[in-house]
Amino acid sequence: MSHDSLSAWYADFFTELPNAFWRAAVPEGTTAAEVGFVARVAGLRPGSRVLDVACGSGRHALELARRGYQVTGLDVSAEAIAHARATAAGERLDLDLRQGDMRALPADVRAEAAMCMGNAFGYLEHAGTQRFLADLRGLVVPGGTLILDYGFVAESLLPNLALEEPPMTFGGVEAVSVNEYDTANSRWLTSFTFRRGTEEHRGTSVQYVYTAAEVVRLVAEAGFSGVELYGDADGTPFRLGSPRLLLVARRP
Repeated sequence: MSHDSLSAWYADFFTELPNAFWRAAVPEGTTAAEVGFVARVAGLRPGSRVLDVACGSGRHALELARRGYQVTGLDVSAEAIAHARATAAGERLDLDLRQGDMRALPADVRAEAAMCMGNAFGYLEHAGTQRFLADLRGLVVPGGTLILDYGFVAESLLPNLALEEPPMTFGGVEAVSVNEYDTANSRWLTSFTFRRGTEEHRGTSVQYVYTAAEVVRLVAEAGFSGVELYGDADGTPFRLGSPRLLLVARRP
């Protein structure tokens, strides 16, 4: 598999089967805790503007809108955005949901908080990640907040590393994964097969693995400051073996 063929692997990965799997995989309490964390660290007030990049099926964006914030959600998956729009319409929620690539952020958005949750940070190759963070800085207002959620940070991934994973089923969709660690490029590659009855969808996800210090440097190079590192949405400090990295930074 060439490097180029994986450069935008996510563009056609997130069809209905994987989306249905992940919609069912995350408990509601997790979303509430994560949105509470975002509101707390960003000091959000009613009407605060929030940009949710790679918003998926809208679990954070919808919950933020329910709490009275002005939300713009961006995701590459047409199916996920349609699902989020249907949920919003059903609840009569007013939020701005757009289909689009994280490599081309909407220029008309300004936000008190920009968030990239659910591991989408790490999807892009290094130069793309640098551009993504620089673009986010341009959309966050001075004094605003950046929040990154990153489960493939080295200090979380490597201590708990298991290439073999049992198949999992959520929402009636079975996911079988075959993992590989590309040491030369520090990439975690997962070949997924999603099945539901006679339906099947295959795809390979690519996660670039950075150390926490590298992510801090990337964020600082993009023009953010005052970085804080947490190990979970309850505000636990980040440490070796934490389940993930939640990075919070400010736009000066």
